[in-house]
This record gives sequence, C-alpha cells and structure tokens, in this order.
Amino acid sequence: MDQSRVWKTIGDVARATGTKVQTVRYYEELGLLPPAPRSSGNQRLYDDAAQKRLSFIRHARDLGFSLEAVRDLLRLADHPEQPCAEADAIAARQLEAVNHRIDRLKSLRRELQHMVANCGGDSVAQCRVIETLDDHSLCIEADHRRV
Repeated sequence: MDQSRVWKTIGDVARATGTKVQTVRYYEELGLLPPAPRSSGNQRLYDDAAQKRLSFIRHARDLGFSLEAVRDLLRLADHPEQPCAEADAIAARQLEAVNHRIDRLKSLRRELQHMVANCGGDSVAQCRVIETLDDHSLCIEADHRRV
C-alpha cells in the first residue's frame, strides 16, 4: 500500500459522499469500485480517487441511473479520450425514462385529485375513493381504467 497517499476508512468516504457503509461494500462487490486495500487490522482503506469514484456513482444513482448504466458511464469515464456519444445516449435514455415517470405521476395526481374532490359521502358505503378503487371504469384517466 502506497504510504504517500492519504487513506480514509469506509466510514469516512461514506460520510463524505452521503453513502451508507453497506452500499459502499455493495458497490465494491459489484465491481463499480475497485477492491479496497486493507490496513494491518484488515480495515478497508480508500484514497481520494476511490472517494471521487464513489461520489460519481452516488451522483449518477441520485439522478436515477441504473447500476448497469452507472457501470457503462464509469467505463466511459475511465477512457476520457473516447467520444461522448455513448454517454449522451445513456443520459438521453434516462431523460426519456424520467419524462415517462413524470407523465405517469401527473396522471396519478389527476386521478387522485378527482377521487378526493368527488368524495362527499358520509360513510364508506358512499365513498368515491372506495368506489373508484373497486371499479376501474370510474377512473378519469384511460390508463387507470383496467378490468
């Protein structure tokens, strides 16, 4: 182990990146982080490069990238001389997925607003929320009207 580098414990890099210790171990298991060298007491030790890589992973995960996409992005980041078209394509797919989720959430919001606004029953027997959950045909959103 290189004594000239500053080494940090798994707890230190976890705190610095806002990542749980178990998650750091998991990323190492998956090969997203290289295996950490160990101290004489068998404690994992990380240098600045490992912390920076973990921060990259954490940021990508916060943006919703799948672990497979993170793996691909890390592979690209490890070869900065390559064109960025593949990274752009990965980000474009993620943007499309986020837009789809936003559309779905907006639809859910409209449906819930309609259910709540139309629920004026005094008892569960007259409750529009319960009725709508029981009968999909009462939904206003077509994608909620399932049999």
